[in-house]
Amino acid sequence: MTSMRTLLLAGAAALFVLPAQAQNTRLDVKTLNFDMWCQETAKIDPDRCDKRTPEDEKAFEAYRAKIEKYEVPYLKNKEKQQMFDQNVLHNDPIDNPVDKSYSAQTQSTPSSTEPQP
Repeated sequence: MTSMRTLLLAGAAALFVLPAQAQNTRLDVKTLNFDMWCQETAKIDPDRCDKRTPEDEKAFEAYRAKIEKYEVPYLKNKEKQQMFDQNVLHNDPIDNPVDKSYSAQTQSTPSSTEPQP
């Protein structure tokens, strides 16, 4: 009975985790490159960057962790603001009438066999 309960709880937990992971894949998260970070952000000599010392790797990983901590919430907020802007502020039927919208004109409607007057 306990194994059944454990299995059920694990399945329920997976249902909550999977949608959260699926949402992160659609965000435009930029990958960080050690070489670019080393020369442009940390301003380290290119010869030293080519050696990739453990201290430099550790500093890069700390920098990447700090950036990623803020980047995902920032991108989620940015997407939320864009959706609000699109759906609330610019969803005006007066400015965007349905008869002028190409997508609304090309939508298929059920055809009627009765002639139109």
